[in-house]
Amino acid sequence: MDLTMRIHTPSALARFAATVFAVIAVFAGPASAQQGANQYSAQEIVDAGHGFFGSTSGGLAKVVEKAFSQYGLPNGYILGQEGSGAFIAGLTYGEGELYTKNAGQHPVFWQGPSLGIDYGGQGTRAMMLVYDLPSVNSLYARFGGVSGSAFVVAGVGMTVLRNNNVILVPIRTGLGARLGINVGYLKLTQSPTWNPF
Repeated sequence: MDLTMRIHTPSALARFAATVFAVIAVFAGPASAQQGANQYSAQEIVDAGHGFFGSTSGGLAKVVEKAFSQYGLPNGYILGQEGSGAFIAGLTYGEGELYTKNAGQHPVFWQGPSLGIDYGGQGTRAMMLVYDLPSVNSLYARFGGVSGSAFVVAGVGMTVLRNNNVILVPIRTGLGARLGINVGYLKLTQSPTWNPF
């Protein structure tokens, strides 16, 4: 009878182990869920892009798929408009809104010089995927191009810019031959400025 009681009654060690595993499950579960909750899925980005770019975004899904396959899930994105002009050396100015799940929306402006085989001017809408952004203030910096990062599908193109661990993937429509034939950087700021440097 005593043997049967010992088999069916959990020992103190087993109760302690069960308690430890329960505590670990409680604290580990929300942490991993919270990390995913701050990021955007490919479908969320494509939906935002279709609403923003409209009918000209035929290649958007493929470009977003390419960005996600290389860099994973972004924890922010920017929707905005920009204008650029060039005669060998060029300038780009833009403004938009940063969207995040955990820090809300914030205005952002960008400016930057470029140099290359580049002529003409254009105005376009731009979406920028933001990766590994630790805080909103980390966005306000200079982002330089990553070599060989140009990718174009059906009039929608993306490039990749980096500042330390933060990665920006600007996606634009109607870039054509201008994409990838100039080098430069973008400086992102909290308020508008004419100084691209």
